[in-house]
Amino acid sequence: MNSQRAAWWFLAPAVIVLCVFFLVPVIAACGLSLTDLDLYALADIHNLRFVAFDNYWALLHRPLFWAALWHTVYFVAAGVPLSMAVSLCAALLLHSPLVRCKPFFRTALFAPVVTTVVAMAVVWRYLFNTKYGLVNDALGVLGIHPIDWLGDPHWAMPTIILFAVWKNFGYNMVILLAGLQAIPAELYEAARIDGASAWRQFQHVTLPMLTPTLLMVGILTVSGYFQLFAEPYVITEGGPLESTVSVLYLMYDEGFKWWNIGSASAIAFLLFVIMFIVTTCMLRITRETDA
Repeated sequence: MNSQRAAWWFLAPAVIVLCVFFLVPVIAACGLSLTDLDLYALADIHNLRFVAFDNYWALLHRPLFWAALWHTVYFVAAGVPLSMAVSLCAALLLHSPLVRCKPFFRTALFAPVVTTVVAMAVVWRYLFNTKYGLVNDALGVLGIHPIDWLGDPHWAMPTIILFAVWKNFGYNMVILLAGLQAIPAELYEAARIDGASAWRQFQHVTLPMLTPTLLMVGILTVSGYFQLFAEPYVITEGGPLESTVSVLYLMYDEGFKWWNIGSASAIAFLLFVIMFIVTTCMLRITRETDA
């Protein structure tokens, strides 16, 4: 009994933090989403009205919300596999005994993660500039006509995906590298004795042993990528033609540009529900895999 009480005392700070910064905001967002809280209600609380599910109904009939949801899903569906593939390749290279100066490369590849998103987004905005960007200059050397990376709706989101992958793959790389280092060397020795090639070792030893780590990285990456905001906000400002407006960007516009707090809270809660469903499904897949 005393040990259980001591355990709860140790858990209490983490539980309090989770309640204050997670549970309370979720409940508050759910409550505000059922009202018409706006600038007038902020000035005089008597103007606040309970509208039930009118905000949700209006969102479901709003084309921009569905477009933002599609942009977000597209970003997650394309960015998560690409990010995980790049992270895994980088982790495999750093884990290889043939690589020298591993601390330097580990630091260099992880550096974008700890760099400010806004600063790096500004740099990428200049790199992909249509007239004087270095990317189009390099394409010109190869005989390829300049591409309007940030002004063409077909290229704007892929450019943001590339930026997000470059910015975040180092974090997953460190986790996957730790997973690779935890695989017993005896398994590879046994595989080599059996005549397995490097590809067979990767296929039958590395991947099965790394699957739990890959699933955990996938869940973290999906959760992070659904919260797309800073990249389009700085690089494209939601354009061109609203082709990079994400759900979180739309929530920001509703809440802090037009001061429709009730509608913004409904968007936030819908995004929370979508993320909860996706991560729950991934966790269920993880349990089935472990079983």
